[in-house]
Amino acid sequence: MGKNSETLFQRAQETIPGGVNSPVRAFKGVGGTPLFVDMAQGSRIFDADNLQYIDCVGSWGPMILGHGHRYVVEAVKKAATRGFSYGAPTLGEIELAEMIVQALPSIEMVRLVNSGTEATMSALRLARAATGRKKIIKFDGGYHGHVDSLLVKAGSGGATFNVPDSAGVPKEVTELTISVAFNDLDAVRTVIDKEVAAVIVEPVAGNMGCVPPSDGFLQGLRDLCTENGALLIFDEVMTGFRVAYGGAQSIFDIKPDITTLGKIIGGGMPIGAYGASKELMQLVSPLGPMYQAGTLSGNPVAVAAGKATLGVLKNSSIYADLEERSGEFETGVVKAAEKHGVPLTVNRAGSMWTIFFTEGPVTDYESANRSNRDKFARFFHLMLGEGVYLPPSQLEAAFFSAAHAKKDILQLIERADRVLKKIAWEFEK
Repeated sequence: MGKNSETLFQRAQETIPGGVNSPVRAFKGVGGTPLFVDMAQGSRIFDADNLQYIDCVGSWGPMILGHGHRYVVEAVKKAATRGFSYGAPTLGEIELAEMIVQALPSIEMVRLVNSGTEATMSALRLARAATGRKKIIKFDGGYHGHVDSLLVKAGSGGATFNVPDSAGVPKEVTELTISVAFNDLDAVRTVIDKEVAAVIVEPVAGNMGCVPPSDGFLQGLRDLCTENGALLIFDEVMTGFRVAYGGAQSIFDIKPDITTLGKIIGGGMPIGAYGASKELMQLVSPLGPMYQAGTLSGNPVAVAAGKATLGVLKNSSIYADLEERSGEFETGVVKAAEKHGVPLTVNRAGSMWTIFFTEGPVTDYESANRSNRDKFARFFHLMLGEGVYLPPSQLEAAFFSAAHAKKDILQLIERADRVLKKIAWEFEK
């Protein structure tokens, strides 16, 4: 680890809890000192010691065009010179809303917010307002932001630090949340009843690592919700515009009642959104009785970045290229692991992926948790030494961007091959 990152981490810990503003960044899941990033361009990030890495985190998903895409930078510059925030409506937010409504058939109206957490918090409130019910069903290892009622058996940082539920959340709140195993329809069938307002799910889980849905799982959820008068919420904060332009719902051909979005729709700027049918969205203030507000919602700089990003995604072959390169990477890593006798499983949905150090298959939180964390931590640090920046946690998805060229993928496979050879020597002898 470079000297400057070390120094900055020491300094950060004096004024910021754990030295970071979001827990997983602290490297507790892998040990060692976090990289302090100085800048990023294309598929690369550069740390405070001016060391260069191929970036497989992409700000946890939103940098689908790569860092510093010229159209997005241009749009942000232009917007910034006109003012950062007005707390008043703008043309840009109508245009972004129209792009979202066009892309996702389940959304007829959308409300922009400032983060994925805000989006899911608002979606739950809307589901409760619409049904008059209180209970929510979620899935073990599913993470939907740090909303009180959703921090039950949550993935992401909570899972990284083996803290399934958070302190500071009243028991009365968590009693309204039921968490069951992902990909287990029978478990949902057992607990769903006429008191359940909504089932919230990441259609492709990304916070227990990348875990795709099994055949028929999402359709089964749709059917169970319809039968019981509960609403189905797709948390597409990670998958929306990432696995396809129309989100995971377009790939699996499922129509959720409410969809939450984030990350990509701001091209990496802070933004989120929740959307549904006109009928449901008319319950939202000022049209209806469900109150939700935000001074910075739809702020012009984030909206400009989002419009530019979606504009590029819509008119391109980016998704086909991402699928091809991600597939090539998966095949390369699996071959290298077989060659060196290292048991691993690669889960992938488009350009979202995770390498688990377990024979697999990985289909839910329990099987994801069987992954050998020591091996992953060693893999992470050896890859870092090779100039590759991976998510510093076994239970977080990694991402490729349109800026990851064929040569980047070949370099990644080559470096993973060298690292897996070392891991085989250290662990498998």
